[in-house]
Amino acid sequence: MSNKSNDNGRAFEYACIKELEKKILAHRPVVVNEKSIEASKRAWFSIDKEQQIKLSIASNAFIKLLFDAEPLILEYESESDIVELFINKDSDAEAGDVRDIIIKRNKISWDVGLSMKHNHFAAKHSRLSAKIDFGQKWYKLPCCDNYWLKISPIFDKLCKLKETKCAWHDMSDKESSVYLPLLNAFMEEVERANKVDNKVPQRLISYLLGIKDFYKVVSIDRKQLTEVQPFNLRGELNKNGKNSNAKIIIPIADLPTEIISLRLKPNSTNTVEMFLNNGWSLSFRIHNASTIVEPSLKFDIQFIGVPSNIITINCQWT
Repeated sequence: MSNKSNDNGRAFEYACIKELEKKILAHRPVVVNEKSIEASKRAWFSIDKEQQIKLSIASNAFIKLLFDAEPLILEYESESDIVELFINKDSDAEAGDVRDIIIKRNKISWDVGLSMKHNHFAAKHSRLSAKIDFGQKWYKLPCCDNYWLKISPIFDKLCKLKETKCAWHDMSDKESSVYLPLLNAFMEEVERANKVDNKVPQRLISYLLGIKDFYKVVSIDRKQLTEVQPFNLRGELNKNGKNSNAKIIIPIADLPTEIISLRLKPNSTNTVEMFLNNGWSLSFRIHNASTIVEPSLKFDIQFIGVPSNIITINCQWT
């Protein structure tokens, strides 16, 4: 992700925190963990005023929807009942909690999280390399010896090219000598793991979507709308309060139990498509994340299909 994209993403988090603080404060006490938002605050002040206005509008657009779906945010029991707003630590993300912003009540054991995205929909940017055991990391089943034997010569070649400071655009055969053999080894390993352990499909989705349910919030500037997609896989979202019920019902979605098909995307040399049951499908686009050749590559992983009961709500900017 470029520095500009990263700054806009972090600035979007800051805009959302500030809009939430203002809206919640009109109903009940709220505090912001200032230390947690320092990086996002710096990003906010690094962008121009016009972009700040857009991000504030994008944040404001979905907050009423969130309050309607999560009445516990505004429910107020006593003066000591405080709502805390904070941005998740990177270490929490590494541990599997993909939420960016957390809204937490201190008097009850409850919180709700938002995953903020600015003009992109990628679920993960996971890497492949000669040392990364993606099987262990993604679905708790180590890659087999045959996988390592197949990928080692590819990454050995990339190591040598890195020493010569070769640029990716100067590699005329990168599709045939790097992308395709890596993707074929990747597909073979996933298919092998799936035969060994039938929990691979659900663990894979859990890896991509994290260990906690959340609302994905995407600012789409060119359409002037904010897209909200709740991922309620464990029933953690949409809890009723003591005195108020949710005005919007967020269904619980089923995880997949079966990989139906795993293939190269038609007419593509860099993308794998995975089709699972219960309405799930994914694309894995492999790409280089630098100008100079490096012995690792990134996956841009996106959901191309989700269960029909994972709703998407478009909030127009006004």
